Amino acid sequence: MNAPAIPSARSDSHFQYFPGNYRWSAEMLVVLSTAPFGGCEVSEVMRIGARLQGKVGDDEAWFDEWVKGADLRMQTAQEAEAKGHKFTAAQNYLRACFYYQIGDHSRQPKDDIAMAAYKKSLECFRRFAALTDRPCIEVVELPSKHGSFPAYFIHAENATAKRAPCVVRFGGFDTQKEIQYLRGVPDLVRRGFSCLLVDGPGQGEAIRFRGMHMRYDFDVAGTAALDYLEKRDDVDMKKVAILAMSLGGYYAPRCAAMDSRYSACIAWGPIWDYYATWDKRIKALKEAALPVPAEHLLWATGTETYEQALSKLEGFKSGDVAGKVTVPFLLMHGEEDAQVSRADADKLFAAIASKDKTMRVFTAAEGGAQHCQRDYLTLACDTVADWLLDRLGK
Repeated sequence: MNAPAIPSARSDSHFQYFPGNYRWSAEMLVVLSTAPFGGCEVSEVMRIGARLQGKVGDDEAWFDEWVKGADLRMQTAQEAEAKGHKFTAAQNYLRACFYYQIGDHSRQPKDDIAMAAYKKSLECFRRFAALTDRPCIEVVELPSKHGSFPAYFIHAENATAKRAPCVVRFGGFDTQKEIQYLRGVPDLVRRGFSCLLVDGPGQGEAIRFRGMHMRYDFDVAGTAALDYLEKRDDVDMKKVAILAMSLGGYYAPRCAAMDSRYSACIAWGPIWDYYATWDKRIKALKEAALPVPAEHLLWATGTETYEQALSKLEGFKSGDVAGKVTVPFLLMHGEEDAQVSRADADKLFAAIASKDKTMRVFTAAEGGAQHCQRDYLTLACDTVADWLLDRLGK
């Protein structure tokens, strides 16, 4: 096997595995950033990257290579499980899940082949949950009149009371609940927080197997999460925070604005006007910094044209709800974020009505300057955990 070509750095601060291809390079950073949480093994990622050299931009090749890597990890996990080596199996199942989903990110259309790989990812995460000794993970459902949302409840460790504080977590445009686990959930759990990881409308399992497309009133999922938590005897309902990433910078404030049971809100990435964001992207598709293929928007909104998709996004405006957010609020942004502007971050922060609000801008000098801090994930995760501990952990 040939060694991968050494990628050159861009003029800004972050590493690009595939110079000139924003989306593929961003995804490689996403993968590598999860190593501290068990999401990847660097050697495995480098082998996949080596096979993709010379195929840059070929999304079919991207999907195929990540699925091959995931299949190998799944096979290793199954063999280990059969021998009674449950922790070895659990670790390999977790990485297999992530590799399947990273491959799926660039797969359009979401055909039977893509759906089969995604089903394997869910199977792998659930085997991980069943075999790992920590944390304790439950597969749960959040019923609502709008349908049932799939979720995982992660039990707090080191809790000082029977009822622990809880963080409800959603992804954004293209991040699933399984990937949310790899964004610092183990660290939150060790600090005494339980976590509820949910696929809401337009996300993960909810859109793929339940037909739940994106909707501006995402708070239907946020309220379903709270209704579920209220029925548990191990959650302190006076200490429930909501956190969402990327497009979640709209989802989290909306949920906090529409349901007063939330005690804190974290927008991990700012969104001010998602219609305007995509209107600009569509007018400059070749130059736009996109996290997934542009066709993902059509699929996620259940539309056939970009004009129809844009009409679905007209209600995705944080200005409509930000003034109703009065709980402690944290906004995180990277100064070199190519997907969302600092101007949008400033607008969102200014509009939030909370008296206790913080905007943390990660610089190129310290790291974490990329979108959702994919270039320094642990720094961002520590920031989240410590902010929450100071407000809900005491």
